Amino acid sequence: MKTLFRNGVITSSAQPTATSLVIEDDRIIYVGSQQDAPPADKQIDLAGRRVLPGFIDGHMHLLLFGASLSKIDLSPCKSLADIRSTIKAGAAARPDAPRLFCSGWMHSMTDNKALASMLDDLDPRPIFIDAKDLHSAWCNSAALAELGVTASTPDPEGGSISRDEAGNPSGLLSESAAVTIVWPHVAKVATAEEKRGFVRNAVRAYNAAGYTGMVEMATDENIWDIVCGLRESGEEVPIRLAMHWIITPAVTEEGVLRQVDRAIELHKKYNKATSPDFRIAGIKIICDGVVDACTAALLEPYSHNTDTSINASPLWDPALLRAAVQRADAAGLQCALHAIGDAAVRLAIDTLETIAPTDGTCKRHRIEHLEVTSPTDATRLAALGITASIQPVHADPAILRAWPRLLGPERVARAFAYREFQEKGAKLAIGTDSPTAPHLPFRNLYTATTRRSAREPESTETVNEGFKLELAQAVQGATLGSAYSCFADDAVGSLEVGKKADFVVVEMEWEDNGESLLDARVEQTWFGGRQVFGEIA
Repeated sequence: MKTLFRNGVITSSAQPTATSLVIEDDRIIYVGSQQDAPPADKQIDLAGRRVLPGFIDGHMHLLLFGASLSKIDLSPCKSLADIRSTIKAGAAARPDAPRLFCSGWMHSMTDNKALASMLDDLDPRPIFIDAKDLHSAWCNSAALAELGVTASTPDPEGGSISRDEAGNPSGLLSESAAVTIVWPHVAKVATAEEKRGFVRNAVRAYNAAGYTGMVEMATDENIWDIVCGLRESGEEVPIRLAMHWIITPAVTEEGVLRQVDRAIELHKKYNKATSPDFRIAGIKIICDGVVDACTAALLEPYSHNTDTSINASPLWDPALLRAAVQRADAAGLQCALHAIGDAAVRLAIDTLETIAPTDGTCKRHRIEHLEVTSPTDATRLAALGITASIQPVHADPAILRAWPRLLGPERVARAFAYREFQEKGAKLAIGTDSPTAPHLPFRNLYTATTRRSAREPESTETVNEGFKLELAQAVQGATLGSAYSCFADDAVGSLEVGKKADFVVVEMEWEDNGESLLDARVEQTWFGGRQVFGEIA
């Protein structure tokens, strides 16, 4: 069946004046003027609205996002008092829940304190709080007991369990302690049907926001079992999913490579050739933490320290990191390295340089976040063909007010250097890192193009406006750039003849270069030629 979409604005670099689009089954067969369009079985009047390629979230966390939709939301909180009252209200609204799950907490809300004693009198049930950045979990005493975390529990490699003076756990588990202790437990206590519901809800929310694809960035056995089960049951999941297998630090090279080999095993069966819309694309390695928790690895110490010897180091031994990356690369997997601080970015680039091809091909390895970078980093990214995987929503001024104190003015002035990456020739893939930040694409694009706050739109505060992107650049990063980042650009990411009919119909202003993006609306989302969101056309 052929369907003509007419009387619109089709955003296509190949046909910049196109007003019409024709699809047949799951493919685009025409982009151009209405008068030259081929005959169609059905016509849909776009009424002047714009058609964009379906958004692809270049970095997100599928199961965590789906679960977050039902958690107590602490993101509006400003203080410990706000957090306590919000949890108390959430507890009252969930009288039968065996545990309380919360999300959206930021270290700055509680002056970088996260003690079980600050929560224990609120409710006798275990309370698990995800940090907004997902690099820490704050637990009350009941949650610590349920986790089995005691004074004798060792810190895992690449992580820490905060302790009091007597050595007892005090409530905060950071980095790999959150990933390897808290996440598996939370996954275990949820039923399989609950987790399937999390995935369904996540995909539904993403379709409603205009997404047709996502790159999942912390895949483990738990997530794999759930999404595999849904797929193999025959249930339709209207999203194209490329996944990166999470590799956690280990003491030995054998412990690291065993994890990489599991990703290789799955990739052999689920890859772009055998399963293009549901596959293991590569591995994900977290090289450092985050600025707000002072765990991002910096070349120079944090500015607020009186002891200038205090700094955060990368979470990985360089030799072990190199071994993991080389094993994955040799098997044809992409490597995605989380690096926020400039020291971690340098380590990531240096490591990926060891596997740079010499025959002119590009393996499209990636660095995630790149929030604090050195002036030479952009040139190196471009020269090595490394994708800059960025999340503009993290550059929102409303969540960066502690940065001048932590980093000092010189480093803050180099934060989120997106235009520099673009101008030096690095490929950009734009994502949201949900649920660490809102998944909505127009909020993301707003901060990318204005460097102002989508959280506090009334504010005129900006962060490094000179590094902002043009609207067309930002949209491309959130569509074709994200598709390119996982080798999907031959099939999706732009509105071209022969590509999949993945697109979104939006009501938006284009000429103001992003100023009114917060007012933009998704009217319809089409996935493979089938409408999956909006009033039925």
